[in-house]
Amino acid sequence: MDSAEAAAIRLRDYKPRAMVKLPAHEVERAAAPVVDVHNHLGRWHSGDWDAPDLVELLSVMDDCNVAAIVNLDGGWEDELEANLDRYDRAYPGRFATFARLDWTLPSRPGWPELLVRSLQDSARRGAAGVKLWKDIGLHIRDENDKLVMINDERLADMWSAFGELSLPVLIHTADPAAFFEPLDGNNERIEELTRHPDWYFGDSRFPRMQVLLDALEDVVAAHPDVTVIGAHVGCYAEDLGWVDRMLSTYPNFNVDIAARIAELGRQPRATRALVDRHPDRVLFGTDSFPPNREAFRRYFRFLETADEHFPYSGSNPPGSGRWTISGLDLGQEALRQVYGANAARLVPALRDSLGGTAGESTASNA
Repeated sequence: MDSAEAAAIRLRDYKPRAMVKLPAHEVERAAAPVVDVHNHLGRWHSGDWDAPDLVELLSVMDDCNVAAIVNLDGGWEDELEANLDRYDRAYPGRFATFARLDWTLPSRPGWPELLVRSLQDSARRGAAGVKLWKDIGLHIRDENDKLVMINDERLADMWSAFGELSLPVLIHTADPAAFFEPLDGNNERIEELTRHPDWYFGDSRFPRMQVLLDALEDVVAAHPDVTVIGAHVGCYAEDLGWVDRMLSTYPNFNVDIAARIAELGRQPRATRALVDRHPDRVLFGTDSFPPNREAFRRYFRFLETADEHFPYSGSNPPGSGRWTISGLDLGQEALRQVYGANAARLVPALRDSLGGTAGESTASNA
C-alpha cells in the first residue's frame, strides 16, 4: 500500500494498533464483594429477558465476586411481579428490582395522582427503588402536548412519595454531552451518532443539556429526604467539577459509574481525586447486559490497577470514541465502598446482600 492508497482509507476501516509496550494486569475477581447497581435483566428493551440464562448469570456473578445486581427493568403491576418472581423472590439477596413508571399517563387528565398511586402500588409489591430515564425532559408530553421536565411542579407529589416510601431513585437525564453539541467535524461522538441518529439531541426540538441538568439539581435540592443516584457519573461524566459540586452540596446525591469508564478512564487523576473525596457516594455499575465476565473484569481492571492505555470496550473501533483509558489504582477501603458497601447502605433491599453471599477475593492492587 502506498501513501495515496493509505490516504484513501475510510475512517470506518481505520483500526490502528498501538505500539506502546505497557504492563497489563487481568483482574478476574473483584477485591471486595460487588453490587452492580445499574443493570438490565428484564424485558424492557426487546420484550425478552435480557438475562435469559439464570444458571449462567449466577455463575458469572459467583466467579466475579458479584454479590447482587440491581435490575432496573421492573416496570409496574404485572411486569413488576414477573421480574420480582424471576429474580428477587427466587434468589433473595442476589437481586433488587427497581420499578418504572408508565409515562403514557401524562396524556390523561389527573396524571400526577395516577403516578403516585402507581408508586404506592409498586412499593407494596416489593420494588426496591425506581428508575427514571431521560425521556422525561426530552420526549414525555402532557395532555396539552407540553414537554414534561423532571422538575415540573406537577411531579412534586411524586418526588415526595419517593421519600415517604423509602424508594431510592436512579435517574438518567441528559448525557452524554456530545449528544447535545453540533453534529459536525468537531463532535467527538460523531461515529456513534452516525450509527444511532435517534440519540442526537442537539437540535431545537430538545432542551439544552444544561437546562436538563439544572432541572435535576432542582429536584435533588428540593427533596433532601430522597436518595438520588445520578446514573452514568451523575449524568455528566465529562465535567467532574460539576459532579464534585453536586456531591459536595447535596448529601442525598450519589453517582454510579455505569457505562462511563470510557469517560472516566481518560481523566484518571481527576476521577481518582473525585472518588477519594467522596468514597461513600460513588457506586459500581456496568449497564452491560446480559452481565458477562469480560465486562466485569474490564471494570475491575479500571478500578484496581494502575494500567495505562487499555481499551474500555471489546469492540474495534470502540463505541463512544477513539481513545483508551488508564486505571485508577484505588485503595482497598475505597474499593470496598465503591464495589458494594455504598449500594448496600443506600438501597434498603440490599442491606443484607454482602453478608457472606460473596466471599473475599485474593486480588490485590496492581
